Amino acid sequence: MEQFVQDDELITRYQYGEEEAISHLLERHKKKVFSYILKTVVDRQVAEDIFQETFFKVIRTLKTNKYCGEGKFIQWVLRIAHNLMIDHFRQIKRLKTISRITKPDGKVQDVFEVIQIKENSCETPLVKRQMRKDIRNLVERLPKEQMEVVMLRHYYSMSFKEIADATNVSINTALGRMRYALINLRRLAEEQQVVLSA
Repeated sequence: MEQFVQDDELITRYQYGEEEAISHLLERHKKKVFSYILKTVVDRQVAEDIFQETFFKVIRTLKTNKYCGEGKFIQWVLRIAHNLMIDHFRQIKRLKTISRITKPDGKVQDVFEVIQIKENSCETPLVKRQMRKDIRNLVERLPKEQMEVVMLRHYYSMSFKEIADATNVSINTALGRMRYALINLRRLAEEQQVVLSA
């Protein structure tokens, strides 16, 4: 392929079936896009995940002929990356908020920290076993994808990146599933009158 083909020309060629045109586009811009993401999120694994998701979105948009960048391809790609990073940070913020409970004394604590404290402070092994069983029963009533994330995160101590890789989804999807799992766990705990606060 010629050395100095404009981005819009490569996009047109790709849309007309020339698959290698997209490879040239990605190769041309990947360093700039990845550097921008990494500088913002800092974590290399998260950056790689968002980078991949950015270009999946780019390719999907180009394939459906919905791109109208008018000569500003790289700015459009960076805007997609920017929006995905915002989504990522929102998911983390929501997850931290939703997993927190307010105790009667007004103190705020993470649901899973409370569960661990309760397990460690119980007086008899029988009570400990019953509490673990109650919590496990709640987790098992979650939708399959949510239950999987909770199990991998809190029973196997996997990072969200590891969970995303293991379940073949993006980090944002793994975070979203955890968010909904926590919402559902709190609702189920209220319905079943399982106490999650110390």
